Amino acid sequence: MSEIRLYVTATERDCEIILDLMSDVFVDGEYAIATMEIDETRDIWEASVYMMREDEHAVREAFADALSVTYGHLEIVREEIPDVDWVSKSLEGLQPVRAGRFLVHGSHDRDKVLPGDIAIEIDAGQAFGTGHHGTTAGCLEMIDWVLRSRKVRNALDLGTGSGVLAIAARKVQPVPVLATDIDPVAVRVARENVRKNHIASGITLETAPGFHHGAFSRFGPFDLIIANILARPLMRMAPALVRNLAAGGTVVLSGILASQRLKVIAAYNGQHLAHRRTIWRNGWVTIVMEKTQRS
Repeated sequence: MSEIRLYVTATERDCEIILDLMSDVFVDGEYAIATMEIDETRDIWEASVYMMREDEHAVREAFADALSVTYGHLEIVREEIPDVDWVSKSLEGLQPVRAGRFLVHGSHDRDKVLPGDIAIEIDAGQAFGTGHHGTTAGCLEMIDWVLRSRKVRNALDLGTGSGVLAIAARKVQPVPVLATDIDPVAVRVARENVRKNHIASGITLETAPGFHHGAFSRFGPFDLIIANILARPLMRMAPALVRNLAAGGTVVLSGILASQRLKVIAAYNGQHLAHRRTIWRNGWVTIVMEKTQRS
């Protein structure tokens, strides 16, 4: 099924307000919403909502209604997400990355794997998530830390990208992992990376624009949720994310600038999660929080 993006163009400040309006309409993480910068010097931004084709009519009406009072003059533009690898990065030649017990490497560096390494082969240039970014490396270290300290029954990798974090979780503990992304190309790339890492079963990959997708109810609730996204969407989806977390479950949150750390923790404290650990990598933080049995 094709994925659709509906968006409007405005200033950064207006897009922030529009994002707030959308969050009131598209509640509980039902559809993925986001803002992105188009032109810094001219202060041009886009505010977007993503959905599958069959939901487009209803989402467009809801989007238009949210805009009607203050931003009714803005044109809602439609984009069909193209079947191209837009997340590809020109990263050839990068060195292997160590994070905890993990070694993330390209196919040309298989000889760098040492005894005791948990090796994950991700060829740079396919999709976001090679371990070189501070958020991915931080998540890998936290996954290692969490899964060495407790057993889990299942895991969710939300916004899987290259699939590296889902592969990491599966290699540490042989539990079912659901890996989702709003981009079908990323899901296709992640599926290929799962195959390259000789994981024959145990990881289910789905293109899922929001928590309304049936995969979450089929496979959840989850003992471990890994979400390497961005601070603002992480805070907005906190209620929906925590509803999909089992009692006593753990979340690994990343894509968070150090300056945003306390706001993210507060959002999840508000959902009765307790902070367990934070690590800093290159100006980014990765946070572990835990749901109490009574939550």
